[in-house]
Amino acid sequence: MDTTVAQKAASERMQRDYQLVCDARDHGSRKAFAALMSLYREPLRMLLLRMTRNTDTADDLTMETFGKAFMQLHRYAPTSTFSAWLYSIGVHLYIDHLRRNRLVTLPLSSLEQTTDGDYIEYPIPSPQPNPEETYMRIERDESLRQIVEQLRDPYRKIVQLRYFEEMSYEEIAEKLNIPLGTVKIRLARAKTLLHSIISKKGGLV
Repeated sequence: MDTTVAQKAASERMQRDYQLVCDARDHGSRKAFAALMSLYREPLRMLLLRMTRNTDTADDLTMETFGKAFMQLHRYAPTSTFSAWLYSIGVHLYIDHLRRNRLVTLPLSSLEQTTDGDYIEYPIPSPQPNPEETYMRIERDESLRQIVEQLRDPYRKIVQLRYFEEMSYEEIAEKLNIPLGTVKIRLARAKTLLHSIISKKGGLV
């Protein structure tokens, strides 16, 4: 799939999603929102599962994310993809989950006396990423997914299985019914192709 075709496909997906959002938001179409759920429920769940490492929590946060998205459709603007907007909601809900369950150390602050006797307050960095950092990582993931879409089969499929679905080499070989050596060769070739595409783009956004 060359760059022009990939860009056209991405544009068509964005237009399709925005039309579904408009139907759900302006006309109360539950069918349209169900279509959005069908498209993005599993990718969102996989993202949350990687973050939470807990199936039940990921499932709960996935449904909570779609519920919140449905209530906030009026805030979505087609300046970014619907999936990126949806994932950002999921990330913030995940962070709220961590805070509710005291699983994250929130940034603290400290007072330090200056040489002239005044005190200044400064934050002590948290080891956990803040919502903005997490959102930027999701944006990069979305950019990477769009770049992967430019690969032709069989490279696109094998990258998706390895890095998005996090399958082992053995699992990929079994799923695609190909030798383990072929999996490794195709992944190596796919990495070379991805590096070339990313270099031409000047990096990930």
